[in-house]
Amino acid sequence: MTKSIWAAALTAALLAGSTGPIAAAPRKAPVKPAKAVVSPDARAVALIAKMTRDEKLSLVFGYFGTDFPSKKYLTPKGALPGSAGYVPGIPRLGIPAQWQTDAGVGVATQGGALKKRERTALPSGLATTASWNPAIGFAGGAMIGNEARRSGFNVMLAGGVDLMREPRNGRNFEYGGEDPLLAGTMVGAQIAGIQSNHIISTVKHYAVNDQETDRNAGNSIATEAALRTSDLLAFQFAIERSNPGSVMCSYNRVNGDFACENDFLLNQVLRKDWKWPGYVMSDWGATHSAAKAANAGLDQESGFPFDDQPWFGAPLKDAIASGAVSEAQLDTMASRILRSMAAHGLLDHPVAEAPIDYAAHAVVTRQDAEEGAVLLKNAGAILPLSHGVKRIAVIGGHADKGVLAGGGSSLVYPIGGNAVPGIVPTSWPGPIMYYPSAPLAEIARQAPGAQVRFASGADPVEAAALAKDSDVVIVFATQWAGESFDVPLGLTDNQDALIGAVAAANPKTVVVLETGGPVLTPWIDQVGGAIEAWYPGTQGGAAIANLLFGKVNPSGHLPATFPKSVDQLPRPSAPNAGDTTYAEGATVGYKWFDMKGLEPQFAFGHGLSYTSFSYGGLTASPAGAGLNVRFTVRNTGKVAGKAVPQIYVAGDGWEAPKRLGGFAKVALAPGASRQVTVTVDPRLLATWDAAGHQWRIAGGTYEVMLGASSRDIKQTVTVHVDARTLPVGWAPARNEVTR
Repeated sequence: MTKSIWAAALTAALLAGSTGPIAAAPRKAPVKPAKAVVSPDARAVALIAKMTRDEKLSLVFGYFGTDFPSKKYLTPKGALPGSAGYVPGIPRLGIPAQWQTDAGVGVATQGGALKKRERTALPSGLATTASWNPAIGFAGGAMIGNEARRSGFNVMLAGGVDLMREPRNGRNFEYGGEDPLLAGTMVGAQIAGIQSNHIISTVKHYAVNDQETDRNAGNSIATEAALRTSDLLAFQFAIERSNPGSVMCSYNRVNGDFACENDFLLNQVLRKDWKWPGYVMSDWGATHSAAKAANAGLDQESGFPFDDQPWFGAPLKDAIASGAVSEAQLDTMASRILRSMAAHGLLDHPVAEAPIDYAAHAVVTRQDAEEGAVLLKNAGAILPLSHGVKRIAVIGGHADKGVLAGGGSSLVYPIGGNAVPGIVPTSWPGPIMYYPSAPLAEIARQAPGAQVRFASGADPVEAAALAKDSDVVIVFATQWAGESFDVPLGLTDNQDALIGAVAAANPKTVVVLETGGPVLTPWIDQVGGAIEAWYPGTQGGAAIANLLFGKVNPSGHLPATFPKSVDQLPRPSAPNAGDTTYAEGATVGYKWFDMKGLEPQFAFGHGLSYTSFSYGGLTASPAGAGLNVRFTVRNTGKVAGKAVPQIYVAGDGWEAPKRLGGFAKVALAPGASRQVTVTVDPRLLATWDAAGHQWRIAGGTYEVMLGASSRDIKQTVTVHVDARTLPVGWAPARNEVTR
């Protein structure tokens, strides 16, 4: 037993109150001089002092890691073919290359003709956020970070935290929903998990990148106060919870300037206000200048040849020679990159390809899918399905083959390949991918005595006839979304009519949705049950079957509002090119519905269970700069389950009637109860004082609400809060952030 292990055992015994014998300490070994700890900042400074200008320039310029035939571009030597990016190392100084991989659900492969890396895919980012469980987020991040490291990558382009201002955004599935606290907490947990592998994760796409229409030039217009209490606050929460090595700036303009040359976003907010020490990399093709971008705070141009010019190549070198960019600025850019490489282990823990434990990782992604699936409706307790049911109809969604994934750069190729190849588009932003985890087979496995029959759904008459001749019907409805395009809010390919026909033939119908975000559900009153499974990852079929049969009790809650109609959105017309003015300000998602008095189809935070919970005993009191809120949750049903109690706060002069102030996920056995304490961050009690450049909390009475969703409030109390201000850079202590 080494000294460190013995010390850990002793500490554990003392903390546990052990009164038994404790093993004697090992004999003391000769004391070796302690190795001096050198901070990441000091290591970066020391390396910069040894570097030539050309070596510094090589750090700030990144290449695409894949052939680009239309631009006559070949994968650079040293890159991992099919990867997102590559920045050469500096061997003489012990600086490794940066091998970059997409994205937030696993290790992706780029390039149409290359052999694909077959890896484990998590459910979509929105699905993980729907778990409302940071531990699930961290575990999934740790798993894909492990696969990245074992695939030879040390930078992962993950961590999408853009708020869902536009529910038709094609990339919503990569992100964390509509609330800054929930999105920042859950995405921050995923980033922290990825970086636990001694690799860097980004947080992206900074900022206000909420539609794919005109994504390369569109201009997002909003006031500073609105951004500080919505989109920017989501990034702030995520950064505080994870300390990402890099921020990826987005394609779009924000209030006129491109995000990757936006002095307000990069220099003012990130550097000055938040004191964030990492480096900013551009999205692939999001760099538009040399001097302006470098002086505004961009540290690394990524993914050449996606940009019009190699801006941080010869143009930056010329700008330094002319004095348009100072030598000191180049030093700062390179040192930020080196600091992150040191802080996150890239200098001390070289990556190398190694075997991957796919069996263990399958468990991680299945559990993620199970916790993120949301039981939307369960009339007459139609679910869970009885194991004694005799005739089960499974209809639509290619459920006989697999489960749907989102498209674009984040797409992970699964072990076994595409279960439904050939659906167009078969190239970018496709291929449309179905992971080979077939719900039909998994349902049949859990109902060995039943007759399980499948219809594709292409013929509604045939599907209705099968439904009528069945005891229960499971309809799978899909909506493919992906990078570079936006999607309609309604289901396509006549699926609404299919569901209506099936439900008319047999009201004992359950709809399983595999979508990238909210969709309209005009058939919801006709069916017995509905589950939102999102894009459920490479074990999605098994997860869905476990939920349908009650092997797992659903515990997901919506991270985004499901509208009843497009007319309820702040901008009902389709996403537009050019300027998009956010007149709703910070009233994103449920806040908009609350402010306008609109009734959603399914509210933010909604999620049912196979058991029932009671909530009570709510108290709230000032604590530190924020609030301490205590309450009790009890499982009043007959099976174990997980509740998601949500705390909302309300004050005068806010953008909306209430804000999410905190949440917890609580596992309870039947009849068990637990007292829960939630801390409300003071910034969620504040408004942004643009003139004073600070957070301002008005003195007075605030409402604190305990609910099962934003519209299902169980108890409300009031609390008096004294007036005060918080500096722009205020952040909770580290232990308060992570507890």
